[in-house]
Amino acid sequence: MAMETYASRNIDKIHTDVLSHSRQACYKARDAFFACLEKESDKKPTEIGSVGLQYPAECKKSRVEFEKNCRPAWHFDRLYCRDKTAQRLLEDKEIRRGLPQPYIFKPTSSS
Repeated sequence: MAMETYASRNIDKIHTDVLSHSRQACYKARDAFFACLEKESDKKPTEIGSVGLQYPAECKKSRVEFEKNCRPAWHFDRLYCRDKTAQRLLEDKEIRRGLPQPYIFKPTSSS
């Protein structure tokens, strides 16, 4: 019932932000912003994005483009933060010690 109501209200509306050319613009803006984050990673983050993502002021222009072209529901910030956290955990030898390690079979010599 709710779906019928929604469909009847928006029957003529085209959501242009999900069309192919709009998605391509979003991906381009996203890649430019994340490239800026990587390039400026040594600088102190002063700006705050969504889900606690912090970024340096040098990336503000690319962030504005990113927010203008991409839907928040696509969760790119959340995915970026998750991937960076996982990468940091895997690279830190002290933290990695507690993570499951791959099993290495070492045959014992039989006498």
